[in-house]
Amino acid sequence: MAIYRTLGAILFFGCCCASPVAAGGFPQMGEGAGAPQDLTMPAPSYLGATSDPETTDPIGDFWERWQEIARAAKASQPDWMTPLATVTPRLEQEFRSDQFFEQMGNGGHLNVYDGGKGLEVIPTMTNEVLINLPPYEERTHVKQASGWGDWPAVTIKQRLISANKENGDYIVTAFFGVQAPTGEVPFTNDAWIVTPTLAAGKGWGDFDIQATVGVPIPLEHENEIGTSIVTNVAFQYHIAKYFWPEFEVNYTHWADGERSGKDQVFLTPGLILGRFKVCDGSNLIVGAGYQFAVTPKTTSPVLTPMYDSNWILTTRLSF
Repeated sequence: MAIYRTLGAILFFGCCCASPVAAGGFPQMGEGAGAPQDLTMPAPSYLGATSDPETTDPIGDFWERWQEIARAAKASQPDWMTPLATVTPRLEQEFRSDQFFEQMGNGGHLNVYDGGKGLEVIPTMTNEVLINLPPYEERTHVKQASGWGDWPAVTIKQRLISANKENGDYIVTAFFGVQAPTGEVPFTNDAWIVTPTLAAGKGWGDFDIQATVGVPIPLEHENEIGTSIVTNVAFQYHIAKYFWPEFEVNYTHWADGERSGKDQVFLTPGLILGRFKVCDGSNLIVGAGYQFAVTPKTTSPVLTPMYDSNWILTTRLSF
């Protein structure tokens, strides 16, 4: 309960500073998909609700109301698992940490700890905010170095349409992410990068497909970094209660920059296990996958694909 109160306090004070417009969002479409928005529940305190301070705990009360909104938001969308590499179009509320172990085409190894993941929260019926941590990177064998990478600080999700399994099992969501050039010299692009993304998914019984198309746009040094088009597609199947095998295709095309005209394609088979109940409302999720390049390797002018293979480990605690 202590961690819940702490998270409640953070959201409480954060929302007090937010514009009331931020609590809105696009209405949900599809039969039955919008019903949870009509829940009869007290308005969250940051929307002006009042309570008797002598009989209630403001932080605990805020936490419960916020959780009601999050539960209703998740109930009005598909109940799939978030894939290993593809960012899910679903709204999710969890703390996540990923680890990458990459084998480079030049013989080097790059270990990335945390993978730029972090806290994901659902503040409204149609929005998610991802507050990520900067990754710590360690390069060995070739050009050895270690330090912090650039910080994928925040991503905002706006769910456009959705329906749960009983009403169509589909979703469409827009993202906008911002990465700050805070990394140490061996691991920084030295440029702010913004990434608009469109994501969608459709389920058929225990099988689902989730996909994203994003365009990372560097605000500086575009002639070196390049603007790319990144497409990810995850094919996922749910077996029994806890098993989520998947197969992903991860494709990048560079429109300009040092890799102008080049492509890289990775295939990623993997398995995610969960949701294992930890306590009321909290579940543990773990998973692993092996990502490998299938495009020809080139080293001029820069290494493409960016690595040959990559072991991915993920750990998540949803709430």
